[in-house]
Amino acid sequence: MGKTLLRDETIPEAPSVDPAEIDKFKAMAADWWSPTGKFAPLHKFNPVRLTFIRDAAVSHFGLDPIARKPLEGLRLLDAGCGGGLVTEPMARLGAHAVGVDAGDSNVKAAMVHADALHVDIDYRVGTVEGLIAAGEKPFDIVLALEVVEHVADPAQFLADCARLLAPGGLMIVATLNRTAKAFALAVVGAEHVLRWLPVGTHDWSKFVTPDEARSALVGAGLEVEPPVGVSFSPLSGRWTLGTDTAVNYMLVAQRPNKRPDEAAGS
Repeated sequence: MGKTLLRDETIPEAPSVDPAEIDKFKAMAADWWSPTGKFAPLHKFNPVRLTFIRDAAVSHFGLDPIARKPLEGLRLLDAGCGGGLVTEPMARLGAHAVGVDAGDSNVKAAMVHADALHVDIDYRVGTVEGLIAAGEKPFDIVLALEVVEHVADPAQFLADCARLLAPGGLMIVATLNRTAKAFALAVVGAEHVLRWLPVGTHDWSKFVTPDEARSALVGAGLEVEPPVGVSFSPLSGRWTLGTDTAVNYMLVAQRPNKRPDEAAGS
């Protein structure tokens, strides 16, 4: 299990840190690994996004799709890892996983769970800016899942995540679209009607459109694929992939092996 870095080692005054958001999720950290707790929606969401990440990585890197640990040998960053609901499965798939989160209680919950199950993960209290400032080695895979809508400056956060992606690397973003439908379902429905999430979990004004996310990633030198929608079916109780990006969506991006100027000169 990795160490927890000291706060002043990894958390500078940084644009991605919204103190109110960090405090909100600290209060819920103890429930991270309870399928029926406050993070139950993430547990329901996990199967579809874990499969999506695995399949995207297998396709991108030409990995063995039936291998028990297809991500073995790849360095993976889970930015805004929370309690480790994605970081830990990625480590189980063989990745050398680093999970970073600005909430120390979240990281502690993740570390305790990983330690109890003997899963080797490098968890850190910090930010992507802190990793950059510390000269962190680039990652083969960078994940920014259900975190973009909680940071102070989404465009800068995505650009910083992209800076940590190695040439030829893969980045996956999952977030909420800023649409009327997203407000109706993700805010009013999920928080006020169904009570899936505590009221105030989401601020609709912080939701990010696919075009905004794409612009930030392209500006950071990445090639971005069209967004993939993720929808919930009340009848089956499952999340599925599709074309409807009006609420939840995921983006896959990659950093070219060479910069355009290098490719032109080769």
